[in-house]
Amino acid sequence: MERRLVKRPLRLRRSAEAAPPGHAEGLARKAFDRLGLVGAACAIGAWGVLLLTADPARAQEASPATAVVTGSGAAQPVVASGVVPDEATRAAVLQRLREVYGSERVVDQLQVGAVVAPANWSGYVGKLLTPQLKQVSKGSLGVRGNEVELRGEVANEAQRQELASNVATSLNPTYTVRNQLQVARAGQGVLDAALADRIVEFQPGSAVLTPSGRVLLDQMAQAVAHVGGHKVEVVGHTDASGDRRSNILLSQARAEAVKAYLVDKGIDGERIAALGAGSDRPVADNATPEGRARNRRIEFRLMSAPSR
Repeated sequence: MERRLVKRPLRLRRSAEAAPPGHAEGLARKAFDRLGLVGAACAIGAWGVLLLTADPARAQEASPATAVVTGSGAAQPVVASGVVPDEATRAAVLQRLREVYGSERVVDQLQVGAVVAPANWSGYVGKLLTPQLKQVSKGSLGVRGNEVELRGEVANEAQRQELASNVATSLNPTYTVRNQLQVARAGQGVLDAALADRIVEFQPGSAVLTPSGRVLLDQMAQAVAHVGGHKVEVVGHTDASGDRRSNILLSQARAEAVKAYLVDKGIDGERIAALGAGSDRPVADNATPEGRARNRRIEFRLMSAPSR
């Protein structure tokens, strides 16, 4: 006999509760945090996976639909895997993922099998797979039957509440939303800790990065990805040698070179603003070689408004 899905009132939980027993299925793969959704999945943020399973109550009659999407960095593939109820659902999930993340990043490992999903499940999944999920780092979105769970880190409390609220309003009242998003360490602190007072080095008098400069920017790309949807301003600075106009042009060229490098590493170019400040903002005395070396620097500043 076919079982009926149990309707539950919609509720949002703001506390970071421990996952219930058995919840760890498919969520513990090293280097990935996951989002679980009934029937399909999607990667979010720098590290993210969406796990979807169909009606757990029907497990003995037919295996629950399961799909997982994994991603391990701003430029890494988004892998969709698992079992969904029909070809139409599979196509819809993949199409939505490609719209959000780009076709070149989505790897299809989804299968169609004898699984059961709630009514209009694929439609609701499509509503959940939005660009706003990119604001979550180390995140997962889980849907099992009519239960939705959000996990991961966001930049601030307002973003945490907005994400959960938007998820809730996109579903009908039979869905329960569990908000386990957490506010990450202050975004600017993440960038500062990654830079650690080090200097992004360039060839003398040029905007050509040195090998050590590229190594440092590899680390900064990870930090920029970690701060979610916030925009980051890259500010180039020079010492006071030479005339002011030349210094501004050089600092602008270096800031643009840093932006180009980050974009090449998979960071969305719309999230990066490049500015050349020349020698106008020294942090040390330009009268000494040591001071001039400190003033020749790249600054990473978290901008207040998140990108949309």
